[in-house]
Amino acid sequence: MGFYIKKSIRVGPMRFNLSKSGVGASIGIKGLRFGTGPRGNYIHIGAGGVYYRASLSPSMIPQSGKNVQRVPDESPVGHDNTHAPLEEIESSHISQIVDSSSRELLDELNNKRKKFQIWPFAIVLSIAILLYGFSEAWTEWYLAIGFIVGGAVSVFAYMYDQLRKTTVLFYDFDDEMMACYQQLHDSGAMLASCSKVWHVEASGAVYDPKYHAGASNLLRRKTTSISKSKPPFVKTNIESIAINVGRQTLYFFPDRVLVFDRDGVGAVGYDQLFVNVGNSQFIESENVPRDALVVGRTWKYVNKSGGPDRRFKDNTEIPICLYENLSFTSHSGLNELLQLSKIGYGECFSHAIETLSKKVIPS
Repeated sequence: MGFYIKKSIRVGPMRFNLSKSGVGASIGIKGLRFGTGPRGNYIHIGAGGVYYRASLSPSMIPQSGKNVQRVPDESPVGHDNTHAPLEEIESSHISQIVDSSSRELLDELNNKRKKFQIWPFAIVLSIAILLYGFSEAWTEWYLAIGFIVGGAVSVFAYMYDQLRKTTVLFYDFDDEMMACYQQLHDSGAMLASCSKVWHVEASGAVYDPKYHAGASNLLRRKTTSISKSKPPFVKTNIESIAINVGRQTLYFFPDRVLVFDRDGVGAVGYDQLFVNVGNSQFIESENVPRDALVVGRTWKYVNKSGGPDRRFKDNTEIPICLYENLSFTSHSGLNELLQLSKIGYGECFSHAIETLSKKVIPS
């Protein structure tokens, strides 16, 4: 899971460029662009190999107001008192997951998320006008003009929404930082290669193990995904690792973890992120993943000696697998737990985050 670094990012008609001297931005269409950068403002005109570029005074460029920066599914029937109620394992509300170095960025991300999109209304309005034209028997010429204007307005509204709601994040690496972030991506690829990754949603203690294959604890879990992905309405010149943890998604950037859910965006700096890794024996009632290590077997209903309780007719043998647990916590309220079918990979990911935290200096 190698990552790449781009030198430019396009957001609607805007293009942001990264150079050694800083970040620049330009707007326009092919053949005509206005821009600003570390060396001043400019106009770029031309196509087919012939171009004209000239500097502009600051007053000729529109100024922006901001810088752009997962127990079985159910307990056995009739034995609800065999275990404690399952307690949810979940993070605090997104508004509490904040670190001081990310406050300005989070304000921008959350403010832009609140802005409604106008392009769906533009499309609906354009369709309504065309339908009205058909009902009033407009000529083909008027219908064609209505279609072109409606399409143009819808496209403009979409690009305008992209500009209003998108946050641009540029990263520039030195060789040491590049190696650290590559290590995180490599270990993230190892996590993604596990046959199964589960998000653990809740757990509860077992009161009567004989009804639960001898287990001492129950888990409610769901399969989840780990991938290379970018957060919604965030344009960046790198790839981030995304881990879905139920209602939230964790995006691992070079300097922090951004936490996205439907209520907003939070952040945890690597110096405030606690990653714990441990192995656990799990009585697997589902199909055993191909890369899982089976360390024993038990029975669906067990007696005190560990053998099958013969009072139950459907008493099948169940494998015991050795899985790896990977948890992410912070003092600000992040609390998420993953279960991996392959042991050893979580330790690599934890080590990569520890290495990165030593490199990153909070801004």
